[in-house]
Amino acid sequence: MKKAILYQKFSDGKLRCDACFHKCLIVEGKTGICGVRKNIKGELYLLVYGKAAAFNIDPVEKKPLFHFYPGSEVFSFGTFGCNFACDFCQNWDISQEPKNRSRGGGLPIEDNYWGESLPPSKIIEFCQDKNISQIAYTYNEPTIWEEYAEETMKLAKKTGMKNIWVSNGYMSERTLEFISPYLDAINVDLKSFSEEFYKEIVKAKLEPVKENIKNIWQKGIWEEVTTLVIPGLNDSSQELSKIAEFLVNISSDLPWHLSAFYPNYKMRNKMPTSQEILMKAYEIGKTAGLKYVYTGNIPNVSLESTYCPKCNELLIKRQGIEMIENNLKGSHCPKCYEKIAGRWG
Repeated sequence: MKKAILYQKFSDGKLRCDACFHKCLIVEGKTGICGVRKNIKGELYLLVYGKAAAFNIDPVEKKPLFHFYPGSEVFSFGTFGCNFACDFCQNWDISQEPKNRSRGGGLPIEDNYWGESLPPSKIIEFCQDKNISQIAYTYNEPTIWEEYAEETMKLAKKTGMKNIWVSNGYMSERTLEFISPYLDAINVDLKSFSEEFYKEIVKAKLEPVKENIKNIWQKGIWEEVTTLVIPGLNDSSQELSKIAEFLVNISSDLPWHLSAFYPNYKMRNKMPTSQEILMKAYEIGKTAGLKYVYTGNIPNVSLESTYCPKCNELLIKRQGIEMIENNLKGSHCPKCYEKIAGRWG
């Protein structure tokens, strides 16, 4: 547990958390929506500082990032809690655990509940020992543990490591300002293009996510966007076209990942996404003018691989999250010498 940075104090003892766009007003003894930022005697504390609920070594393609040092390994870690409450959450056992415990009247949440001790210095030492040059802040929303993430990011930068966020894009202006100098790449979930979807299913708002996607790209941070395509909820041609047009208007170089949904958490009765639905979404993205569109969660080498947008030469062949071959010449197509957007070795 450590005192947070991003909050405002009021004379009545209440606090306004500034980590994300919820900007929760928190009374004494309570947490914000995320469940991990708590008002303790008029000060805001981050309950998960230095505590990891999950960590692993992953390929960078798993984030998913397909245009950021392909084939490289990243140290991935995350904590408990989330500022969203998605009914389809794939990591609900850690992201929603603080809320579920609170509602269910379960065991009290003590300091030792929050996970394995993993302070920033220990993360850096582990990565140096394993010769891993990238760190991913993932598994749950890093915005809610920004102070823990930022301290790790600063140490990583000093040693020449790259920092990657996997985010729902709901960070506040202050959080984005804090992390931008240290952030090298991010994958942002754009879960829908419907305010109703965000309100009813995600328990948040769409507009802040859209604004952050724009702002992150404009800051020069490498960015890719993922949409989990859920049958009957966000898979209409009209909605997918709106997402594709929104991304194209930011940049046709912005990669779009279309991920297949599988029943989970509170959506166990929904049908999984079919290959046909993903193909439709893929074609919509390409027709809109996006140069790099990918499908995921259903194996399809041709739709997981990178092709030159000018001559259609196969540049990077993938199977799932595994890179099979890389034919790039630096950052260019070997056949027509078209420059390929991304960060390459």
